[in-house]
Amino acid sequence: MRHRAQTVCIKRHNCIETWKHRVSKLQQAPQFNLRFARARSRDPGISSTNYIVVLLTAEEILSTMCGIREPNTLSNISQVKTTHLHLDWTISFEKKILSGYVVLDLITLVDNVEKVVLDSSFLDVTKASYEGKEVKFSIGERQDTFGSALTVELPTIAKAGTAFKLRVDYSTTDKCTAIQFLKPSQTEGKQNPYLFSQCEPIHARALSPCQDSPSIKLTYSAVVTSPLQVVMSALHTGVKDVGNGLKAYSFEQRTTIPSYLIAIAAGNLVGREIGPRSTVWCEPEVIDSAAWEFADTEKFISTGEQLLTPYEWGRYDLLVLPPSFPYGGMENPCLTFVTPTLLAGDKSAVDVVAHEIAHSWMGNLVTTESWEHFWLNEGWTVFIERKITGRIHGEAERQFSSIIGWKALKESTELFGADSPATRLNTDLTGIDPDDYFSSIPYEKGFNLLYHIEKVVGGPKIFEPYMKAYVENFASKTVNTEQWKTFLYEYMGKTYGQEVVDKLNTIDFELWLRGTGMPPVDPKFDTTLADACYELAHKWDTAREDKELKQFSAKDLENFTAAQKIVFLERLTDAEPLPHHLITKMDELYHLTPIRNADVRFRWQQVCLQTSFEPIYPEVVKFVTEQGRMKFVRPLYRLLYKAKNGAQLAKDTYLEHRDFYHPIAGQLIEKDIGLKQ
Repeated sequence: MRHRAQTVCIKRHNCIETWKHRVSKLQQAPQFNLRFARARSRDPGISSTNYIVVLLTAEEILSTMCGIREPNTLSNISQVKTTHLHLDWTISFEKKILSGYVVLDLITLVDNVEKVVLDSSFLDVTKASYEGKEVKFSIGERQDTFGSALTVELPTIAKAGTAFKLRVDYSTTDKCTAIQFLKPSQTEGKQNPYLFSQCEPIHARALSPCQDSPSIKLTYSAVVTSPLQVVMSALHTGVKDVGNGLKAYSFEQRTTIPSYLIAIAAGNLVGREIGPRSTVWCEPEVIDSAAWEFADTEKFISTGEQLLTPYEWGRYDLLVLPPSFPYGGMENPCLTFVTPTLLAGDKSAVDVVAHEIAHSWMGNLVTTESWEHFWLNEGWTVFIERKITGRIHGEAERQFSSIIGWKALKESTELFGADSPATRLNTDLTGIDPDDYFSSIPYEKGFNLLYHIEKVVGGPKIFEPYMKAYVENFASKTVNTEQWKTFLYEYMGKTYGQEVVDKLNTIDFELWLRGTGMPPVDPKFDTTLADACYELAHKWDTAREDKELKQFSAKDLENFTAAQKIVFLERLTDAEPLPHHLITKMDELYHLTPIRNADVRFRWQQVCLQTSFEPIYPEVVKFVTEQGRMKFVRPLYRLLYKAKNGAQLAKDTYLEHRDFYHPIAGQLIEKDIGLKQ
């Protein structure tokens, strides 16, 4: 626990003018007595004032007073809360906008509410209505990536707990960061336009005025009028012909979600059933390969249910997006968005689906309270993903995947710097765009903390029942790091007694959660499947002076899985850049350049760029312009930019293809290659 004995300044909450007044308000807060009682049971001599000053962190103070600490929203979440959104949109592919309105069901949290402040970003707002009557609204000055506060004036609502409706009429604009409209030429079929959204982390405010914070969990419904098939992160409840070649598609999301999980796509889409509760959607040109690649989806879902709780969302469909989609997958409920780079033709990349399915519990059902606790979404999801794949493929595969993750964690830590606050699990995002901290760290450092806890407390027999209890306790709620830790201790103490609590006390949680750099403990993963990869990489690394290289043959990789090829190449990226004659021989023997698996292709190009092997440059340009997955394009652009004779090529390539990339990816690539500060 962090000790802050001096006055704590809480931004955006100016209702408390002095420290003495803060103490008084805290002592009256409904949650305070319970917390103080727990503290006093540990230290009977402590006064309530000392408890506030010495023991509570700034985050805990804000949590007690207002519910959460949330630096990445402009909305007045301490005064009102959204419970439901209804969206009514018409898609114009010609104008590249969504137009219509949103109706927000809200409830007051305090007395005398006079306004609703919503997050918005690059929206053209035309009207606001309160309970059917038009009211005044204003849009504040843009706050960089956080957008603009949309303030709607209300007649004073005297009592907390009052429910009301607010309607906002608006349209998106060409600056919208949540939606990418694609020309027909950017799709597989080349005949029809396409659109898809990506709202995580703080781009839902560019899709609709809302309280764009993970702390606000709501249900939503939608009616979308479009000339092309529409799918959303909700259950499809109907479609009707409305004339002029248009249809109105209806949707309902009945389980509460945060705003970043609202998602839409529209285009020339077809669906094919691949399981009892799953359909894969995509353009007709790839439906056969997609249905084959994802045929094992039900196996992943049922394994997740065995580990945790019954699947709550009804449907688990997949949408294979066009190549510019910036992520490997996005866990939109009922409809996971996936990159076409997973269509490797051999099912070697589909474990990404296990990750997105794990999000059905970790992130979607149990949601981080704010982006400062993002590791609770992603660390838990990686942990469950590897539990699923371990159950299906064996423990050695889980360990092997963890080794690959460790490498990714190491690279992210090196990129930010070992002392960077971006390498903390529980981060401070005051004034920081969460996108700027996006990396493998919350995923893999979070996984390693949970993996370490599991080992310390006694293994899966003790830890796996806790996983299920954690989901049951926080289902349909949000959770922060302190609440996660409190429940961990409470569950272990109640279920297994002081002996296991004593084991937990050997873990330096402060260092794990708020320390920078790599994890403080070596995980000592089982290297059974990695040893052959390490040996072959070492063999190449020590052959630098050898001109004949007769000790190598095509058979070296004959029995390697795609994952083993990845680890072999990753090991080489840790070595000094290889001489060019080794690169040439390696490709001659192993035929790495034409490999279709995107992860292998990425690692091979990384090895080549690190040594400025110019014959690979055209292949790099081809790879970064035929798909927009940030996992691949950002590191490759950075490496090309740093390589000999590569900087101008990197800039020219990006500028020529700028419109191909999703806005989120484009903003970050521009920073990577010096086009934007």
